[in-house]
Amino acid sequence: MPLDTVVAFVAASFLIALSPGPGTAMVLRQSVHGRKAALATVFGMETGVACWAIATALGVSVLLTASEIAYHALRIGGAVFLIYLGVKALISKSLPTSAPPPAGHAFRSGLVVNLANPKLGVFAISFLPQFVPAGEAGKGVLLFLALGWVVIDTLWYLLIVAVLHTIRGWLSRPRVRPALEKLSGCVLLALGVRLVLDPR
Repeated sequence: MPLDTVVAFVAASFLIALSPGPGTAMVLRQSVHGRKAALATVFGMETGVACWAIATALGVSVLLTASEIAYHALRIGGAVFLIYLGVKALISKSLPTSAPPPAGHAFRSGLVVNLANPKLGVFAISFLPQFVPAGEAGKGVLLFLALGWVVIDTLWYLLIVAVLHTIRGWLSRPRVRPALEKLSGCVLLALGVRLVLDPR
């Protein structure tokens, strides 16, 4: 693969990772409960990204664009889950002494948010093939790009977790922690409503 193509792919993947979305809100919320919960959320999210990326490389995710029923079923399911997480954060007591959520629960939340987001699958279909060099079309190249996309996205979220961990003392303050819970809840709720109202 030409060097300029690799550089363009890395730059594009990094810019995409920078875009705020449900993942950023979830990591921010889980960071209040500690690094373990935040890391579990990140790994769950990236497992979801990997599933969509690999599905694209293997040509499976094309079915998503071909089937309106499958697309809208995933869209509504994902929206409902985001709204559920948002409402849960908004009504949370956010007590400083409350126990952090189990790592398995945090992992599943991150996984479901990305797996139930059909826009991520459609995006993967349009994004990854752009960087396949002429004459090198094939599942191998797409799988390589899929892996690169997941790695770059993971590194970005790990950086966010590291930064948030350094200021965990501030995040855990009695006044700050509830405010962050409510902020992340509002963001997740808004993203869920947006997914419901935006059919494509």
